[in-house]
Amino acid sequence: MPSTHIALIRGINVGRAKRVAMADLRALVEGLGCGDVRTLLNSGNVVFTSARGTASKAAERIEKALTTAVGFSARVTVLTAAELAAAVADNPLLDVADDPTRLLVAVLRNPADRSKLEPLLKQDWAKEALALGKRVAYLWCSEGILASKLAEAVNRALKDGVTARNWATMLRLQALAKANAR
Repeated sequence: MPSTHIALIRGINVGRAKRVAMADLRALVEGLGCGDVRTLLNSGNVVFTSARGTASKAAERIEKALTTAVGFSARVTVLTAAELAAAVADNPLLDVADDPTRLLVAVLRNPADRSKLEPLLKQDWAKEALALGKRVAYLWCSEGILASKLAEAVNRALKDGVTARNWATMLRLQALAKANAR
């Protein structure tokens, strides 16, 4: 039976170099045998159903297909609908965050990399806040994402092993995933 997955593609449609039309991205994921393919925004968010393999295998297949189809590589992290639901339900920063565009959910490509973020919990981030979930890190960037020393530290610790979405985007992805499950 097909299960719903969410692919988060790091870095496409952010600058000029890695542009992919969302219609082309949907076609690429459909071409891999996935169904109910939907994209969100113009930044590499794809919700789909698949009966083939694990989330990590789906990520590998999408990465390879992207490289072949568009000529550049991009890191892909795939969550199951259950992992996304848990990340949303378990967010401990909702009482601190008052702007969903400044609340980030950093999704770890490899859940074992969580240990690389644990030392950051011991630091004082002033107005910013960090919390760790099972597969994600929650970052409250009170002064904005671009000005965030916390976001910079998380990216430095995990390099391309993480991709982040703001809270509003995570909620929209969850709504799409729920719609696919019906």
